[in-house]
Amino acid sequence: MNWYLEAWKKYAVFNGRSRRKEYWYFILFNLLVSMLLGFIDSMTGMYSFEAGIGLLSGVYTLAIIVPGIAVGIRRLHDTGRSGWWLLIGLIPFVGAIVLIVFCVQDSQPGENEYGPNPKEVMA
Repeated sequence: MNWYLEAWKKYAVFNGRSRRKEYWYFILFNLLVSMLLGFIDSMTGMYSFEAGIGLLSGVYTLAIIVPGIAVGIRRLHDTGRSGWWLLIGLIPFVGAIVLIVFCVQDSQPGENEYGPNPKEVMA
């Protein structure tokens, strides 16, 4: 839970580096919260089949756009890549696979152009 909150504390910080734990816990908790809110939307009648999203899950999705992009960019920085690589996700199917591969890779050891290794700083 601390890693999820850490990503929220850095809401719009697009520089620096993020560990795998911070990134993947952020993704996991957002998935769980989105599923829960989707369930609540469907049970309360706030789900719109025409739009394909409910009121609560839609508001939550809007709230996590900026921190999601920020933590994704910081994760790419941790692997030694520019944050612009996040745009490869716009390529259907292949882009998502490439981003997953980048995000599961270990941190670049030592300091890189984006800052010190967060593993070494936290330890």
